[in-house]
Amino acid sequence: MTVNRTRDKNLIISKAFPLLQPGKRRKSVAGQMNPLFTILSAAYIFGIFFLADSSAASQIGEFNPYSLLHIPLYGVLTGLLLLAFASKPGTNFALRYHLAAWMAVAVGVLDEYHQSFIPSREASVGDVLLDILGVVLMVILARRVSPSLWLRPFQGRKR
Repeated sequence: MTVNRTRDKNLIISKAFPLLQPGKRRKSVAGQMNPLFTILSAAYIFGIFFLADSSAASQIGEFNPYSLLHIPLYGVLTGLLLLAFASKPGTNFALRYHLAAWMAVAVGVLDEYHQSFIPSREASVGDVLLDILGVVLMVILARRVSPSLWLRPFQGRKR
């Protein structure tokens, strides 16, 4: 009877956590990333942090009274991350959507934290919420478009 309970527990755990199954090797996410979009994503993130301390950010602030530019800024970041994570055929798209979204949200939170140390800038929870809105809108848009359409440029030609 205890053998059956142990087997049932193992079955439940293996279904709930497939990556923990012994003997099954899965490709890592890093092994399936597109190098071009990974570099573009990293450069974009660097630009977000670098420009937060520049005079250009304060000049843009004059034309952006409600910080609405956060929405497209983080939407584009999410799109780049999606292309970096999901640009190979046969990828687990649900995992890629989550990774891209959470990474973009983390960048938004860290950016606001970084801005709290810049004398000419201030951190705002509202800005983080606008960042999250941009992330969510891009994920919704990406999920509405068939992955075969936005992955087509990365797939080899069929001969």
